[in-house]
Amino acid sequence: MESVQSIKQRFGIIGMNPLLNRAIEKALRVAVTDISVLVTGESGVGKENIPKIIHQYSHRKHSKYIAVNCGAIPEGTIDSELFGHEKGAFTGATSTRSGYFEVADGGTIFLDEVGELPLPTQVRLLRVLETGEFLKVGSSKTQKTNVRIVAATNVNMIDAIQKEKFREDLYYRLSTVEINLPPLRERKEDIPLLFRKFASDFGQKYHMPTVRLDESAHKILTKYNWNGNIRQLRNVAEQISVLEKERELNSVVLMSYLPDMGSQLPAIRRNEKTSSDFASEREILYKVLFDMKNDLNDLKKLTLELMNHEVSDDVQEKNQGLINKIYGQNTSDDSQEAFQALPVEKQLQEPVENPVQSYDYAETITEEEPLSLLQKEIEMIKRALERSKGKRKLAAKELGISERTLYRKIKQYDLSDESEE
Repeated sequence: MESVQSIKQRFGIIGMNPLLNRAIEKALRVAVTDISVLVTGESGVGKENIPKIIHQYSHRKHSKYIAVNCGAIPEGTIDSELFGHEKGAFTGATSTRSGYFEVADGGTIFLDEVGELPLPTQVRLLRVLETGEFLKVGSSKTQKTNVRIVAATNVNMIDAIQKEKFREDLYYRLSTVEINLPPLRERKEDIPLLFRKFASDFGQKYHMPTVRLDESAHKILTKYNWNGNIRQLRNVAEQISVLEKERELNSVVLMSYLPDMGSQLPAIRRNEKTSSDFASEREILYKVLFDMKNDLNDLKKLTLELMNHEVSDDVQEKNQGLINKIYGQNTSDDSQEAFQALPVEKQLQEPVENPVQSYDYAETITEEEPLSLLQKEIEMIKRALERSKGKRKLAAKELGISERTLYRKIKQYDLSDESEE
């Protein structure tokens, strides 16, 4: 059996990470058998190399190897692509066609993104795995095939099974042996090696000197999260090779090619909201509702005191903020002073000609109520940022939410001018 290092050289695999080496070792061990293999890992980690290794070191290496991207084939035609169809089986079927399982008889089929298969196709695939038999679309004649199936997915299969998007029995048939490839952020020692290789390749391709990174840029390169894994690193290396005139780059130039690097906040992967994000949003909404409830209770208390004529000497001073909130804060200074000079009973019963009455309580409620929750949340965030002088960490602590959630809401409500850059 060849060494792992010779396998990596043959297939152009770069890296010394132990998890990567372990995955290649498992591929070599299962290659001599016919058992099904499921390759797992995030998008862009290089899963397509494992089935090639398995095929080349199996007894099927002289037969066909077919790679099928299940996610790229429309649901209405995927059965025809995999298993073939008879003439007249459906509109447009003008002739009989052989599917991949018939063409690859005796060889290996690589089903990439197998988690995207529709449920009816999963039933057909399960039959092939169990008996080696399949039916062409529009045919009642059973055909036999002898293929080795290697599948790959970046989907969480257990989660897909729980959501009834993938058959549990098919999962266990496909994953007789499961080989997991680590994401690039778990192979930090391999990142500089991969970048140098890509930079060298693109330098030759575009007839340019190879780009190099200084020490500060190397630190940024390994610190970055690389959610797109090797595919993203390769794209960045190609962009830099083509666009940059200088061949030695520092950290400032490199960071301009890395999304979200400047924010120094953890990247959120695959347009998903985490459970902590939802919890933080609930907390801030609860806080808004509690504040509104407190304001309402204070108003009830003030009204009760006035109705019972139990107005103490300092009731106006204590409740002035609430009165201003009810009757408006945008009146002129002169009219406000004149209004505040009146007794509380007079303020609440002031005739129409008083300028303050232009802020009718019923009107205010009618106009502002539909947007009160949103406005209240924005106002709370603004006030917290003002009190903390733009320091997000202090503002987030005051609001009772995470700094990341506050950062996202600042962007959402376009409040960037209020926060510290």
